[in-house]
Formats: sequence, C-alpha cells, structure tokens
Amino acid sequence: MIVKFFKYQGAGNDFVMLDNRLGEYSKLTGFEINKLCNRNFGIGADGLIMLENAEKYHFGMRYFNADGNESTMCGNGGRCTVAFAKHLGIEKTEYNFMAIDGEHKALITNDKLVQLQMIDTLQIQPKLHGKFLNTGSPHFVLFVENLAEIDVFNQGKILRNHQAMGKGGANINFVEKLENGIKVRTYERGVENETLACGTGSVASAICFASNGLPGAKSVAVEMPGGKLIVEFTESETGFNNVWLTGPACFVFEGTINLRNCY
Repeated sequence: MIVKFFKYQGAGNDFVMLDNRLGEYSKLTGFEINKLCNRNFGIGADGLIMLENAEKYHFGMRYFNADGNESTMCGNGGRCTVAFAKHLGIEKTEYNFMAIDGEHKALITNDKLVQLQMIDTLQIQPKLHGKFLNTGSPHFVLFVENLAEIDVFNQGKILRNHQAMGKGGANINFVEKLENGIKVRTYERGVENETLACGTGSVASAICFASNGLPGAKSVAVEMPGGKLIVEFTESETGFNNVWLTGPACFVFEGTINLRNCY
C-alpha cells in the first residue's frame, strides 16, 4: 500500500498527517501505524493523525500514538491538524472540529501560530507527591528543582506505570518554576519516551502552576525543549475553563511511502 503523507511539528512534537476524508487509510493497523512512526524504519514521528470528515464540523481528528494505539487528545497534534486542514484548502476564520474528547475551536493567528481551545478541566487531584488532572489526556504534574538534571526517561517510565495513575497510566510532567512562567519536560505514554513538547501536558502544568483558588483569567508561558507555548485559562469555582493553547504548527515535508518498505 502506498501512503501519501504530510509531516508537521508543533514545538518539536512531530506527527505524520494523513488526509483520510475518502477513508482510504481507515484500515491501517496498529502495527502499520507503529512502523510509519518508527524513526529508523519509517517516516518517524511522535504520533500519527488522520484528518477525516465529521458531520456538522469542518473536519474530524483521530490521533494515534507512535505505538500504533488510538489515543486520547493531543494538543500539539490538534494545532497541527488545523494547519494541515488549511493546507488542504479548508480555510475558515474560526475552525470547529471533533476529536476524541469532544468539540474544539481553533484560530490561525499567522502563518505559523495556531490557537486551540482545549476542554475544561474540572479538578486537580493530589496524588503521590504531585498533582493529577485530565486536560484531554491524563497527566501527572511534579514540581522539581534543577529540571535539566532530572532523568525524565527512567523516572517518567516508573511513574507512568504506577498503579496510582489508574488503568492505562498517565503522561508524566516534570516542572520547574521560572520567574515569568514554567519550564516543562514530559514523558509521554504511547511514545514511551520524553518528547520535545506536549500540548496537553503544557496545559496541565500551567493550570497546576497558576491556580490559586482566586477567580480570574490566567496566562502562563511554558518553555519546553522544543520551544515555547502559551496557556491561557479562567479559574472559577467550578474548575478551569476557556482554556487555550497557543504555539507554532509548522509543515515540514510531504511524500509517499510504501508500507512494505517499513517492515
């Protein structure tokens, strides 16, 4: 099978993008998706995204982790999907699309920046020696000092599979407080490694950092190894709403690949 693909990245979080509006890639197996994402034998990516038709929406988004399993929401992937939609000729002032966690709105503010509205977060749960919350994907947030010295791979792997994270585990975020924001490194489940950036992880970390029990709008600059993201949200008595994730979403290259060559 010949696959026509597009490669996008958001702050270094990279994705294989497929236009699946005709359904030609719907039968790709987890094994095949894993091979396409393999950095040695395939295209190489943190995950694969299919842009599809969705009734009453401009498009639908399906996200698969690099391990080949369909997964929960990916914030940077969502922003890249919006940029991909524009590349395919879907041009809107404001985008409305459907993902696994529900409806999302998005804006393209210039050629490279995409603003994506995330789901509301209802609560932050104390767990182990950190905090747990769902921002479209489950995240554990741990505040540390000297982030550069943290063994993200080994510590993240242990926490990701800890029974306290529940069935399926969680993504693990190590966060260092800065004078004007935070610095974050994330171990992503499904990728089973540290990634250069994580959108839902940035949102989770920013909410944990800026929430103080006082109602009002908050804005947090988030530095990740692959670049900077901005998280904005409103804190209220019912939780955290009007959550927006802003950052780069860039086309890298496109091509075709024969799946047989990935085996």
